[in-house]
Amino acid sequence: MKQVEIYTSPLCGYCHAAKRLLSEKGVAFEEIDVLSDPDRRREMTARSGGGRTVPQIFVDGAPIGGCDDLYALERKGALDALLTA
Repeated sequence: MKQVEIYTSPLCGYCHAAKRLLSEKGVAFEEIDVLSDPDRRREMTARSGGGRTVPQIFVDGAPIGGCDDLYALERKGALDALLTA
């Protein structure tokens, strides 16, 4: 499996949904809480190319977007390949 990082906020329903999907797939991920650390939010925005909303998800350092993007990959059948290739 590849390294997965997800920038989240504890109050975000989309964050919980994205983490649930990753967990259901047995994917280990590093969760980075941007609510408690403003520097991490700035880091997230820079890494994502301007994405300011959570979640922002990265696979092996590459941005894949947010929750909707994660679920779109799953619907297309491309998420498993992305996570394991």
